[in-house]
Amino acid sequence: MSESQSFRAPKGIPDYLPPDSAQFVAVRDGLLAAARLAGYGDVELPIFEETALFARGVGESTDVVSKEMYTFADRGERSVTLRPEGTAGVMRAVIEHGLDRGALPVKLCYSGPFFRYERPQAGRYRQLQQVGVEAIGVDDPALDAEVIAIADAGFRSLGLDGFRLEITSLGDDSCRPAYRELLQEFLFGLDLDEVTRARAQINPLRVLDDKRPEIKEMTAEAPLMLDHLSEDAKEHFDSVLGYLDALAVPYVINPRMVRGLDYYTKTTFEFVHDGLGAQSGIGGGGRYDGLMSQLGGQDLSGIGFGLGVDRTMLALKAEGKTVGSPARVDVFCVPLGEQAKLALVKVAASLRSSGVRVDLAYGDRGVKGAMRAADRSGATLALVAGDRDIEAGTIGVKNLSTGEQVDVAADTVVAEVISRFG
Repeated sequence: MSESQSFRAPKGIPDYLPPDSAQFVAVRDGLLAAARLAGYGDVELPIFEETALFARGVGESTDVVSKEMYTFADRGERSVTLRPEGTAGVMRAVIEHGLDRGALPVKLCYSGPFFRYERPQAGRYRQLQQVGVEAIGVDDPALDAEVIAIADAGFRSLGLDGFRLEITSLGDDSCRPAYRELLQEFLFGLDLDEVTRARAQINPLRVLDDKRPEIKEMTAEAPLMLDHLSEDAKEHFDSVLGYLDALAVPYVINPRMVRGLDYYTKTTFEFVHDGLGAQSGIGGGGRYDGLMSQLGGQDLSGIGFGLGVDRTMLALKAEGKTVGSPARVDVFCVPLGEQAKLALVKVAASLRSSGVRVDLAYGDRGVKGAMRAADRSGATLALVAGDRDIEAGTIGVKNLSTGEQVDVAADTVVAEVISRFG
């Protein structure tokens, strides 16, 4: 690239800039708020981990591990991977820091970027933004329902209503092995291509997730896990549905659902929005019994979800809705002279310390340019003063919606502005 050429963001990675970034923050924080109300504590995770963590935790047969991970050798020749999902990293942190040996369940929530090398398209990015929760250490159907209800409440808090919850059970160790054999017997009787046949050998459920029309047609009569649940697994699933009914969380049972990660057992769910076309999922998750022991910890259960911030923003757009205020500040200061600038810098600092968002017209611009900047900021009020006003001990307080301006004593202007914002 020559020095005259400009840089661009990597392909498939969106930028969020004002004013659109206000909606991004509102969606992310809104999806997390419901989790915090239920006692989930925040956890910050590394952006990259040892590659083996994801290979073992997510599953060698998944597209995530086999095709989509950003894996590289660091300067110590260690294989590391940018995190493609959150659960494995949370589980590693819980084991490493001994949280699993304290009060259970361990309830954690997180947000941030995750990375998958995919063909970029609407709603599918190589750097995707997610919000997630994990509840680790207790196998209780009521906890499954709580996790699902948190996701449902998060979407609804944003005003989203055109989505549906699809749910199923992927069984447990008492019924999955027999079902696996039954499914493989069915699949090996089909005329599958070599790659699909190999996938059926490693993880036959993955074949049911194949989006190719010819494979979907061939597997239309495949045996379903819901029809082969053990008594314990069926009782667990029925109990989860009972709690969802009690919480008034609507759902649709989808017996053909297959999630893209190998660690799911029992309760498995996805939130779908048809306004997004082919990439209709806006979030999902499930229970992952056995994952902790697989990663070197105790044999404890867990359940969680990942909700797409980018996808949720697209879903809101499909419904013609917006969230978050594009206004950067509440007050914009317009100084016309050096004395006025010094006075308004001090006023701005006092207001900020009281929680009022304030910006100032820097660069000694004229009144017209400064007022245009005030309008662009989204501020409700402008504080306008020249050097003569400061000498006279007054500052103009202008309502930017009505244009009405009144002069206020400089030593009371902070109290006046705070009173206007309640």
